Amino acid sequence: MSTITAEELSATTLLRFATAGSVDDGKSTLVGRLLHDSKSVLTDQLEAVERASAGRGQEGPDLALLTDGLRAEREQGITIDVAYRYFATTKRRFILADTPGHVQYTRNMVTGASTAELTVILVDARNGVVEQTRRHAAIAALLRVPHVVLAVNKMDLVDYRESVFAAIAEEFTAYASELGVPEITAIPISALAGDNVVEPSATMDWYGGPTVLEHLETVPVSHDLAHCHARLPVQYVIRPQTAEHPDYRGYAGQIAAGTFRVGDPVTVLPSGRTSTISGIDLLGAPVDVAWTTQSVTVLLADDIDVSRGDLIVPSKDAPATTQDVEATVCHVADQPLTVGHRVLIKHGTRTVKAIVKDIPSRLTLDDLSLHPHPGQLAANDIGRVKIRTAEPLPVDSYADSRRTGSFILIDPADGTTLTAGMVGESFASPEPVKDESDDDGWDF
Repeated sequence: MSTITAEELSATTLLRFATAGSVDDGKSTLVGRLLHDSKSVLTDQLEAVERASAGRGQEGPDLALLTDGLRAEREQGITIDVAYRYFATTKRRFILADTPGHVQYTRNMVTGASTAELTVILVDARNGVVEQTRRHAAIAALLRVPHVVLAVNKMDLVDYRESVFAAIAEEFTAYASELGVPEITAIPISALAGDNVVEPSATMDWYGGPTVLEHLETVPVSHDLAHCHARLPVQYVIRPQTAEHPDYRGYAGQIAAGTFRVGDPVTVLPSGRTSTISGIDLLGAPVDVAWTTQSVTVLLADDIDVSRGDLIVPSKDAPATTQDVEATVCHVADQPLTVGHRVLIKHGTRTVKAIVKDIPSRLTLDDLSLHPHPGQLAANDIGRVKIRTAEPLPVDSYADSRRTGSFILIDPADGTTLTAGMVGESFASPEPVKDESDDDGWDF
């Protein structure tokens, strides 16, 4: 197994991606092949898989066993829970979420893809685009995943025919584009044989595009920080009150989006108090600038009241605060979410009381139709909700910021997570924008 030096690792970027697909489309096999062929599997792991495969009477190692970690998954040959895998090449580091394919595990896919910058959706070349494929495309569109890879798997079972791949790619691309998915890349593969996963296929010379790994290593993931809404949720107030730092008061947290600089005028929400950044400490040392995902301590020029749960934002780019939040949600708890349900809403580092005022519609992912005023959302349901909060919240639209435009609803009785929410409109506008006279029913 080849090793990557610390210098090489520190110079690489990070890509979070998720896999999705119908049952038996080969997601776990693809992930196993990706780990195996990129030499990201430890020797003892591979030996354990080989022994388990031999015990089943299989001639070669079943690479799906590298990801299916639960006993029920191995016994049934299905993926039930989200399996996270971490691996790296000399070009990039990866956090992979292998999500289940069953309809009843829709909430697991939402969880796994919520932080993904790319989603790989698998399709069995023999079956083509099925209902679950459309569901996964819709979820990727709802979660505003910027890059989608259509991996047409099991090409070896259709004699590697280009016409089969082209028809599936055309159908999926048309559907996903209509939902507003910004970028779609179709790749013909055989996860079992290894075609176009890490190494180019010798049997599909008609395909001239990248392998799955090549695309993962080269897809753009750099964020345009200059155009992000800068947001810093305050996690902790640092006040040492020591002889060395008698007057030090810093506001610590992880930057959720954008860039902060010393000298920037800022506003603290929801109070609306204003000040100027007088200093930024990063890893114990002062810096002039800090950006997304860095954990920092910000010092302000004025002694104002700031506490955990507050949001520090640029004064010229502050979101509006509101007590009425309308959002698309995926219900993840077994108990239903009902109109009148009293909940806690956690947005960033702030948690406040709230009540579900209305559930205007439930989305049917099979055909994207709306069921108006269902009264409740059951587990795995996706729908629109209107929430009234006890205190104002500074929320962004999810389309503008996946970090500060998202929230979760919590059961105040036992702390159970009930619902994952995305503020604002459901789907992005497709490009080009459809004629307004062509009403597709998405009038929220």
